[in-house]
Amino acid sequence: MTRRRLPIGIQTFRKIREENCYYVDKTAYIQRLIDEGTHYFLSRPRRFGKSLFLDTLKELFEGNEPLFEGLHIHDRWDWSVRYPVIRLSFGRGNFKEPGYLQTNLMAQLDAVERREGIKSDYTTAPERFAYLIETLHDRAGQPVAVLVDEYDKPILDALEIPKVARANRDFLRGLYATIKDSDAYIKFTFLTGVSKFSTGSLFSGLNNLKDITLDARYSAICGYTDADLDTIFAPELPGLDRNEIHRWYNGYNWLGEDKVYNPFAILLLFDKRQFGAYWFETSTPTFLIKTLVDRGVSSIDLDDMLGSDALLSAFDVDHIATEALLFQTGYLTIRHTEPRGSRTYYRLGYPNQEVRQSLNESLSRQPLHEA
Repeated sequence: MTRRRLPIGIQTFRKIREENCYYVDKTAYIQRLIDEGTHYFLSRPRRFGKSLFLDTLKELFEGNEPLFEGLHIHDRWDWSVRYPVIRLSFGRGNFKEPGYLQTNLMAQLDAVERREGIKSDYTTAPERFAYLIETLHDRAGQPVAVLVDEYDKPILDALEIPKVARANRDFLRGLYATIKDSDAYIKFTFLTGVSKFSTGSLFSGLNNLKDITLDARYSAICGYTDADLDTIFAPELPGLDRNEIHRWYNGYNWLGEDKVYNPFAILLLFDKRQFGAYWFETSTPTFLIKTLVDRGVSSIDLDDMLGSDALLSAFDVDHIATEALLFQTGYLTIRHTEPRGSRTYYRLGYPNQEVRQSLNESLSRQPLHEA
């Protein structure tokens, strides 16, 4: 096998395919999602390939067949049908500023309308969003794919300003409720982000959303498996200790048979050819370390925590359980399940050496607050 370009920082499916980059085929997951449901939600830590997955969905629904040559879904998809796509992303912007979220969303809807040649007179976001979905459906004669990336970033960015965070949460609740009301015009919905906010706080109006965060069938929907490294990335392995790669970067688990690697860390390893805390150094939010210090949580406490399914979902502006915060942001992972009566509990621990070493060092540099 010959070496290919490493897709470091590339979140565009077309660019990866046209520029001969390494690509791990995730289209079997896409086919299953489309065959078995309509509205989906997925939570994964930062830099795990969520944006690339959404972009792959976009290209598929728009019918760009050449990009899928040789992939699982190519011979299983009707390329004669093209679906309109609305893709929203809250990946950039200053969401700590009051009112900015609405400005950001209106600009995104402006862009969609200009591209599609649609003009709306609505001045409120949910109504404008609903009009856009229905109009695209009627014009194309096909239902619409709605893709939302970093759905939670306007809230997470403002957590240190609770008033703004709550306002952003309430605004987004109204926006996402529009999806359920527009169900008759929608082919497929996929929302993704880092956190899993409690259903009542953010998705109360979208109660038909299927959460696949802890669905074993989709545990490797983002990230690389050992098999991926040993086959697709085989040309990159010579000169590197395979056991050390596993110890340093493998270990993320969402109840599936295969534990996975964070793609960003692996690609940087293959590029730099030395072991380092590549994901941790670029993805660790300051509020995480501050929260752990404020709560008096030590690194020793982290490697054997226990949380229920309800606890791991307990994420909201006014209450963020330590276990949920660490699990959803990728600093702890599920080691195994522990059934207790009618409930299932999850034993949590560090996923790998990168996180263990880096988080320990970060916490050791901070004085713990006295209780």
